[in-house]
Amino acid sequence: MALRKLTDLALDGCRVLIRADLNVPIYDGVIGDDTRIRASLPTIHAALRAGAGVIAMSHLGRPAEGVCGPTDSLAPVARRIGELLGRTVPLIADWQGYQIRPGELVLLENVRTTPGEAANSEALGRQYAALCDVFVNDAFGMAHRAEASTHAVAKFAPQAVAGLLLSSELDALGRALQAPARPLVVIVGGAKVSTKLTLLESLADKVDRLIVGGGIANTFLLAAGLPVGKSLVETGLVDQARRVIAKLHTRGGDVPLPTDVVVGQRHDPAEAAVVKPVSKVGEHDMILDIGPESAARIAGLLADAGTIVWNGPVGVFEFDQFGHGTETIARAIAASPAFSIAGGGDTLAAVAKYGITDQVSYLSTGGGAFLEFLEGKALPAVEILAQRG
Repeated sequence: MALRKLTDLALDGCRVLIRADLNVPIYDGVIGDDTRIRASLPTIHAALRAGAGVIAMSHLGRPAEGVCGPTDSLAPVARRIGELLGRTVPLIADWQGYQIRPGELVLLENVRTTPGEAANSEALGRQYAALCDVFVNDAFGMAHRAEASTHAVAKFAPQAVAGLLLSSELDALGRALQAPARPLVVIVGGAKVSTKLTLLESLADKVDRLIVGGGIANTFLLAAGLPVGKSLVETGLVDQARRVIAKLHTRGGDVPLPTDVVVGQRHDPAEAAVVKPVSKVGEHDMILDIGPESAARIAGLLADAGTIVWNGPVGVFEFDQFGHGTETIARAIAASPAFSIAGGGDTLAAVAKYGITDQVSYLSTGGGAFLEFLEGKALPAVEILAQRG
């Protein structure tokens, strides 16, 4: 999809409105992880360097519309941007009619506290559009949502373009899925098949190997007639899991299920980890990780891959005794010559935990948008940019 980009425009003297994704974890006023802020800075910096005045806006959390309590405010984010750029970044709550000056940078208060945001209000979109000469969407993590700050504003702004981060996300995902080097190996972990069923069914038409982990793998093990004890499992989706396996096999692909697993009796950080062949899982066992034999086999598949897409850990990696499978996969991805892309909050946490950030080809900041792109769904905030382009 061809999109006009920020770098295609002459911005000297322009008023630029940038929709960023600055939704970071904040605890007692302190930012826990500023990855999304840092990822948004290149676009902000590029616009300032080109001579524009810049208004940034973002959501934070899930506040009640029309209410901005102390924990809903982007004030800590404004301070952090200021620290990173070496300047003061004012936070603007009453922004209607604000006139930005060249070289100035301000941040609007949490867009989710503004009535009409979630409903994609055209009236609110027009108000946002009146702030700028150029609207820049750089919030890939929100590209799957049609909201006033991602969609309506793009309809009415004089010009609407993609930012550097949004462009790089789309380029990387397009490379991974639309014209991948083969074999294409996709790892999908997580608690439930139900939340990712349409993704799995879509991937079955595209990938060469689909590796499932976490609670998702338990449902696939049950579908293969293997015992899962008291593990997290969705018995009502066994037939769908069989359908995914059959579809892959019909295309000559594969869903390599674990042959050994790591079990415990409780989901607890102090629980002892026991390695068992999957056929020996007892009725009181909970499968909490893949075993070393299975992890080594998957590592071998990743070493031979042409493209790797990773979304979700394969075990309860928060507890070290149940994290060896995820760690083995993470290190195999880091060592593989394949083009690799990792996305999703838990996945990025695993990447950080095992210190492979610089060894993954691309880290996606998107969660829901990442998954919907993998499914092949249209992303409304990207579609409107394409129409404007």
